Amino acid sequence: MKVGAIILSRYNSSRLHGKVLHKIHGTPLVHHIVNRLSQYFPLNNIVLATSNEPSDDPIAEYARQNEIQLFRGSLNNVAHRFAEAAMSIEADAAIRINGDNLFIDLESLDEMIRIYDGGEYDFVSNVPQRTFPFGMSIEIVNVDFYYKVLPKMTTRSWQEHVTLYLYENETGRQFHYRNSKCPSMQGKKLAIDTTEDLEKANKIMEVLNPDFYNYDLCKLSKILDEIDE
Repeated sequence: MKVGAIILSRYNSSRLHGKVLHKIHGTPLVHHIVNRLSQYFPLNNIVLATSNEPSDDPIAEYARQNEIQLFRGSLNNVAHRFAEAAMSIEADAAIRINGDNLFIDLESLDEMIRIYDGGEYDFVSNVPQRTFPFGMSIEIVNVDFYYKVLPKMTTRSWQEHVTLYLYENETGRQFHYRNSKCPSMQGKKLAIDTTEDLEKANKIMEVLNPDFYNYDLCKLSKILDEIDE
């Protein structure tokens, strides 16, 4: 089974323009995400999926310069872009990673892949009930199953929000993974949407420096408590 990690990103963010290339402790956000994922996946299983619009050329150019695997597709039909990006590397299962999700809990990722690999589920997600922080979403979907459902995603919201159709219609065999290891992280925000989020991320990375990717959910919780004191 080949599992692909699909990083969905665009340059023209309404709240923080160009955030995917904003530097956090000297390294662009997207490269931190790739570096973190590469601790678990081979690089050829990781795809940066952006649009084919000229506005996203800076992302494409950065990917080419840094040998990050790139896929370009529809700007607004993100669901279709996600599916095509997964097919471009012949993935059997695809993991949706948002381009503003700096912190990825590899322990949870590994457990979720093990659950998916058991063969009982089409879709494994840690999003329902929001027991994880905002900005630490992991969603794993069977690519063949997703392609069968894709034509039913006819509304703009279903096309823009890649897995919304699956939740709203309770489609497929779903497993909802909960955060039981560090409940204090529920509801906290780690997504990068504003300059304040960037400042917080820089503070976290400063604490982790020089081993930026040696963390888990509970370690991040302790760092956040220190920062907020």
